[in-house]
Amino acid sequence: MRLVPLGVGDAFSERWYSTSFAIESEGALILVDCPHPIRKMLREARETSGLDLRLERASAVVLTHLHADHASGLEGYGYFSHFALGTKARIVAHPAVIARAWDGHLAAGMERLETASGLRAMKFDDYFEHVPLDTTRAITIGPFEIECRGTHHHVPTTALRIRAGGRSLGLSADTSFDPKLIAWLAEADLVVHETNLGTHTPYESLAALDPALRAKMRLVHFPDSFDLGASNIECLEQGRTYEV
Repeated sequence: MRLVPLGVGDAFSERWYSTSFAIESEGALILVDCPHPIRKMLREARETSGLDLRLERASAVVLTHLHADHASGLEGYGYFSHFALGTKARIVAHPAVIARAWDGHLAAGMERLETASGLRAMKFDDYFEHVPLDTTRAITIGPFEIECRGTHHHVPTTALRIRAGGRSLGLSADTSFDPKLIAWLAEADLVVHETNLGTHTPYESLAALDPALRAKMRLVHFPDSFDLGASNIECLEQGRTYEV
């Protein structure tokens, strides 16, 4: 399983794209989160990684939550799938995460289409296929088995454990510091955890974790002011390929 960070920054970054990922295994590709401009992000990551990272190859977007720095590209994903690919965009998300995606996020720009016979009313299901995540069991997308767990955040948000090719990856998504969540993530071979200001996870809390856990942990979602060189936990690099 190979991980490529498409972005490593927070919502306010002027240095990096918003935190999101491409994950590849056995010739299959999924994305975790979908900020705008997702196709440009994939093209740039394709150039740096050498992997064939194209939106049309992605079998799904796994969505952690609806904040714009993680979900602003969903409209483009839906329209690109509808018009360019002639298919529905697949979103894998917990029902609580996706519940307001249409009325609270997408409908304003997607609820009507101009056609030869006039305006056509559109619904979420006209553009998207929703595959529900379940906190009680793993779901399967191609070679990927995906588990989720709720985090402490402003809106419904899920951390993820993704297994493929005999390896496992833990992704914290946005969360305040939560030792129980970290213990859940620590079962994975590689743990990617956010660190940021305010109600996010302080770096100091992660830096105090057991050295063995820190050794397999990588940081993302950091602010521009974060001193990457001083961190005692490795920070992911945008566009680089990581073997899980």
